[in-house]
Amino acid sequence: MSGGEFKSLEESLEKNLPKGDYDEVRRILYGKNVEKLDCPEAARLAEAGKFEFKAYSLVHTTAKEQGRKPNLVRIGLIQNHIHAPTDAPVADQFSAIYARIESIIEAAAAAGVNVLCLQEAWTMPFAFCTREKQPWMEFAECAENGKSTKLLSTLAAKHNMVIVSPILERDFSDRETIWNTAVVISNRGEYLGKTRKNHIPRVGDFNESTYYMEGEDGHPVFETDFGKVAINICYGRHHPLNWMGYGLNGAEIVFNPSATVGALSEPMWGIEGRCASIAWGYFTGNINRVGTEHFPNEFTSANGKPAHKDFGHFYGSSYVGAPDATRTPGLSRTEEGLLVSEVDLNHIRQVRDSWGFPMTARLPMYAELLARKTSPGFEEQIVKQP
Repeated sequence: MSGGEFKSLEESLEKNLPKGDYDEVRRILYGKNVEKLDCPEAARLAEAGKFEFKAYSLVHTTAKEQGRKPNLVRIGLIQNHIHAPTDAPVADQFSAIYARIESIIEAAAAAGVNVLCLQEAWTMPFAFCTREKQPWMEFAECAENGKSTKLLSTLAAKHNMVIVSPILERDFSDRETIWNTAVVISNRGEYLGKTRKNHIPRVGDFNESTYYMEGEDGHPVFETDFGKVAINICYGRHHPLNWMGYGLNGAEIVFNPSATVGALSEPMWGIEGRCASIAWGYFTGNINRVGTEHFPNEFTSANGKPAHKDFGHFYGSSYVGAPDATRTPGLSRTEEGLLVSEVDLNHIRQVRDSWGFPMTARLPMYAELLARKTSPGFEEQIVKQP
């Protein structure tokens, strides 16, 4: 336990079940067994930096082919705390978080990570519960050449690593409109593009529409040297058609950078990313913020309960899911961490061939239903008892 929070489902199961029972429970819950990767330098950096490090290989779940060489990619996920009080100057808060992220990225590089994704709005506290505009809007920055993009571009080039950087964007080309955005930086340190959050929550303390609205850029997929990458930001994971859009556009790795709390969504967390991997045939990297963030002023949840100064506990538990329903163990519910997963992208075609999901998808039938549903005069197809 840390701060009264339960640390890890996997650790609890392994500790309290007999080995034979644990192996069978793990198979049922998590699919095929994953192998641990030996990354001694990354492990040393994690121990020195006091953050969790886990590394797994899913490569053995992919058959060797005669016509294609293995297409190995190491995926990295980072979950982190904030590292300065929320009433500290904005510049100090950003610098403290960045210093921490830089040290974890060094460990990711030592582990051979090719594609790395940070958590949602990683540069700041997740202050959208407060409904206050100041000082939180001062964290917003230009996606193309803002401070975080410049800093991470240097690290991406240094480590030959694609980095996905979810930020609060201020669009200077459109009257300084604010967006929840993920920036994609190539392994050559170049700005590759951006994508915006398609679905905005209006539930509990998630008052995000006070700050930004839904993105309108569809479901872009970014072709990188290490695979075709897409980003389904946070609340979009609750919408199956959102996951579908990235699959139809050819994504091989879809990240879901998130900030979500245990009281609201934890039973959903381990399910949604895996369902998308299975249904649409890509790997998912599911990243959640970790820790409890306290704010200077009280706010209410509009539920008649007393005002409070925190959002609740962000439960981490970041993991990688595969198209065959295999998933890695998650990072801790309480600690910062780096998760590394080595995968073979050839696995995607093999699972599609085995299960035939693209062949059996019946997309025209669903397209017709959606066309009718979005047209005036739609009537539900209900067969009534005489």
